[in-house]
Amino acid sequence: MNHKPSNRDIENEVLSKEIKQIFEENKGRYGPIRIAKVLYQKGIHVNRKRVSRLMRNMKLFPKGCRYHYKHYNQKVNVVERPNLLNQVFESDGRNKIWVGYITYIPTKKGTLYLAVFIDIYSRKVIGWSMGNRMKDTLVMDAFMQAYGKEHPESGLIVHTDQGSQFTGGKFRMLLVKYGAIHSNSRKGNPYDNALMESFYRTIKRELIQDARYESPEQAQKEIFKYIEIYYNTKRIHSSLGYISPSQFEELYS
Repeated sequence: MNHKPSNRDIENEVLSKEIKQIFEENKGRYGPIRIAKVLYQKGIHVNRKRVSRLMRNMKLFPKGCRYHYKHYNQKVNVVERPNLLNQVFESDGRNKIWVGYITYIPTKKGTLYLAVFIDIYSRKVIGWSMGNRMKDTLVMDAFMQAYGKEHPESGLIVHTDQGSQFTGGKFRMLLVKYGAIHSNSRKGNPYDNALMESFYRTIKRELIQDARYESPEQAQKEIFKYIEIYYNTKRIHSSLGYISPSQFEELYS
């Protein structure tokens, strides 16, 4: 409490005022190197590193500087996103583990985005949604469709990648509301959500690859028929003993 400012403290206070004045005169365009040069021209000899430190203390960041973005990203990265599956895509019953993902379908009149949720137990597409914008509402609608059909018990694990549509607050709060637990793939690791990667590879190979859709509306109709009329009810899966997801559920649920 009785500490008196040192000579260094007094120097820093005077320097800070000079630095701020030069920074504002140049409308935030000068960084520590140029400000140090201007100070030198005024007869004030100071190291640019000292200027940089004082500027950070005053939160003066020149235009184009990424310093504050770097520290912002470090704060974001510390958010814990557990991977509860660890590439084990097995379940002993229905509606215990769902996986979800988004892909895009090109058409001659724009891009269509498709969000899908699959039940690991039966490999059945339980919820899906399509739209011309890749927003969080796309995955929320797909989840609510799945929840409305299946009515899973509390404790359901929902595994997705770390796309902003899944990690955003609205989707995470939706999962909390319905008693679901969120699991995330590691960044840049497609194997952590291999089941969804496999599904999209299948639908693109069997339906989308040579379709050349005229419009998103045409693509929507064809994808609807593929999922609801063919994929879930007729298409046999090697992982299910060469029966369809619907047949598997009838036999083992």
